[in-house]
Amino acid sequence: MSAASSIRKPVVLVPACNRQLGEHPFHVAGKKYIDAVRLAGCQPLVVPSVEADEIEALLDMADGMLLTGSPANVHPRHFGEGVHDASLPLDPLRDDSTLPLIPRALERGIPLFAICRGFQETNVALGGSLHQAVQEVPGHDDHRGPGDAPADAVYALAHPVDVVPGGTLAAIVGADRIEVNSVHGQGVNRLAQGLRVEARAPDGLIEAFSKPDAKAFNLCVQWHPEWRAANNPVSVQLFKAFGAACQDFHDQRLRDRHRTPQHEPDR
Repeated sequence: MSAASSIRKPVVLVPACNRQLGEHPFHVAGKKYIDAVRLAGCQPLVVPSVEADEIEALLDMADGMLLTGSPANVHPRHFGEGVHDASLPLDPLRDDSTLPLIPRALERGIPLFAICRGFQETNVALGGSLHQAVQEVPGHDDHRGPGDAPADAVYALAHPVDVVPGGTLAAIVGADRIEVNSVHGQGVNRLAQGLRVEARAPDGLIEAFSKPDAKAFNLCVQWHPEWRAANNPVSVQLFKAFGAACQDFHDQRLRDRHRTPQHEPDR
């Protein structure tokens, strides 16, 4: 094996969703997210439901974490509300895994990129709340994609977002407005304390935020940059920025490890 081929890429944790297929429960992660992690130059590691005593060991392996979108919503009990529409899917096992993982990853300085459900659960994990049905909130548009359309139509560019100057997103994309897709029924209501708005939709809905006092790169977006990411210049910029942060974290861990004195055995 050549030296180049033996170099480990940064490992990005991808927490799985939970699905019932027939009589059997499965952990699943969309291939488009795995492909996007590889586009970022990293190695994806799909993570099943996490027990409380497994969190630190998992984060010890991580150079980054990607929180994916999902058909399932965050259970509203996590922000003090009852279920508004019982016909919509929930994933309490994912809630139980990701909501404790998110603050610990940020505390440890592990780069974080969160998409759609991941964007929403990050806000909830840090103390914020959600609109359970954005389309029913006065002054807000309907941000859901077309119901039974082909995927290319569902994930087509739907509206612009205005990028807030001076933030993480602005530094990555170098523009004050970008076009995004829109495939969500829920959205940020109360932004958690300490988070910074990075972009808004034309109706004022928050479309991106970050935690500026975190130790490392973090960005949460409501749209789906992973959809045909390699063909979208903005998506490429986002995943490359995330990948660079994961590489920096990985390299720093190696430097720290080499600086740590090794125990000499007794003679």
